[in-house]
Amino acid sequence: MLIDLVRKNRSFRGYDHSRKITKEELLCMVEAARLCPSSVNIQPFKYYLAYEEDKVFILQKETHWARGLPEMTLPHPGKEPTAFIVICQDQRIFESLARFQKDVGIVAQTMLLQAVEMGLGGCMIGNFNAASVKEVLGLEEQMHPLLIVAVGKPDEEIILTDVGEGGSTSYYRDDEDRHYVPKRALDDIIL
Repeated sequence: MLIDLVRKNRSFRGYDHSRKITKEELLCMVEAARLCPSSVNIQPFKYYLAYEEDKVFILQKETHWARGLPEMTLPHPGKEPTAFIVICQDQRIFESLARFQKDVGIVAQTMLLQAVEMGLGGCMIGNFNAASVKEVLGLEEQMHPLLIVAVGKPDEEIILTDVGEGGSTSYYRDDEDRHYVPKRALDDIIL
């Protein structure tokens, strides 16, 4: 059921580094994204697949994780993802980067739901320098990185909780490194 996939689809920041992700698995995720709706059906996205260790290492150094936990370095050493998908907009197809921001979220979520169905997980990463990523990957001038999706076999516990009395939605970790994600109640978000 879709709701079960959504519950399992968390922003994982810890992975089983021994489980390598294959090109075929990444292609399966991009195939799901390819079928998504696109504004005016323009379909301006291209996808860079990083599954070889050297490319994964390069991208890991370019990403910045868990801005909400500035005191921690995540992923922990040895818990990095074993693949990335870089969602790029081909500006030869459409120049305006702002036009397709909503589409980026749609394709990224679809890829991650596909990953969950495959027994994998991931994390959308928007905290990176696009020009630097473009340079280290040797992307053409017209390819603009919009979002990076980390992929791997999750190796951490994430617990959904209700937002407390103070109303904070900030995620946090306990002494056993379990990751807690407060969610607003359904009654609190219906107008």
